[in-house]
Amino acid sequence: MTDVRETVSVDESSETALLHTLFHSDQGGHEQVVLCQDRASGLKAVIAIHSTALGPALGGTRFHAYAGEPDPEAAAVRDALNLARGMSYKNAMAGLDHGGGKAVIIGDPEKIKTEALLRAYGRFVASLGGRYVTACDVGTYVQDMDVVARECRWTTGRSPEQGGAGDSSVLTAYGVFQGMRASARHLWGTPSLGGRTVGVAGVGKVGHHLVEHLLQDGARVVVTDVREESVRRVRDAHPEVGVAADTAALIRTEGLDIYAPCALGGALDDATVPVLTARAVCGAANNQLDHPGVEKDLADRGILYAPDYVVNSGGVIQVADELHGFDFARAKAKAAKIFDTTVDIFERAAADGVPPAAAADRIAQQRMAVAAAG
Repeated sequence: MTDVRETVSVDESSETALLHTLFHSDQGGHEQVVLCQDRASGLKAVIAIHSTALGPALGGTRFHAYAGEPDPEAAAVRDALNLARGMSYKNAMAGLDHGGGKAVIIGDPEKIKTEALLRAYGRFVASLGGRYVTACDVGTYVQDMDVVARECRWTTGRSPEQGGAGDSSVLTAYGVFQGMRASARHLWGTPSLGGRTVGVAGVGKVGHHLVEHLLQDGARVVVTDVREESVRRVRDAHPEVGVAADTAALIRTEGLDIYAPCALGGALDDATVPVLTARAVCGAANNQLDHPGVEKDLADRGILYAPDYVVNSGGVIQVADELHGFDFARAKAKAAKIFDTTVDIFERAAADGVPPAAAADRIAQQRMAVAAAG
């Protein structure tokens, strides 16, 4: 079902493309898509609910301009659909009683983000009556969720002062680190990253926390980021960290053991995989596989892929716990189980003769199917 509260402005050809994306894309099966507009505040947003089989859809709010896209609205819809579907799988693999949803606010957050816009967005989320629970994502922060929560009680990732769990990037990074430990165990027989070289692409909200875990475990770390200030923050704290000129240079680094994409999606594509020097990929970014078939290309090259939606689920575990009265120790203990889940996926993949991404999909689909069947 597609629910259009007030559609964003699109021309006829774009509208046709949007409808095709909504009902016929490979990302499909979504229960509900809401296209939102509030002219007074300048809000244009997309809310996508992929599945509520396991419970209310839970997923963050991305605030992104889609600069350079020929049709930003269409790009936002595609992104929301893909991200919402990923959240269904992520929540299923994290053992949460939540389905998958995602929202995208269209625009440059540094230019158009205001309290009025966030509150208007909150009213749209509230109008769904709890079918979708929102949180932070790229371009949105704890303080933004505090504002959204003034209009919508189905908001997580709020500040501790407002009864929330705070910055979810803390446990996102911790979960990715657990996925790396599982990858190391599978490849080298030990869960330690000591002496291994890890390349981290993107050291923003999640990446810089991940660097801390890796250094504490004795790893050598090389980083890159499009924002110089992000790299500078890491280097100021840890001068021993190496810096690559850009992601293209990072993935070609000799002696790289693990590559950690921690920025936007599509990091693994037809150009990247053939030149990747790492033995494993394990990172925080969502939707790392640029298209179907990349997981097989990785496997054919002997590169172990830790499914992104499994290892980066620490953040959603954290914000989901907030709905029950946040307890950090309880949430961290659940995020620690990402290690065991990742180990299980690698073992099932080997037993079934499929890439780890396919094994993870099968496990998640089975859980959702059982729940849907009642």
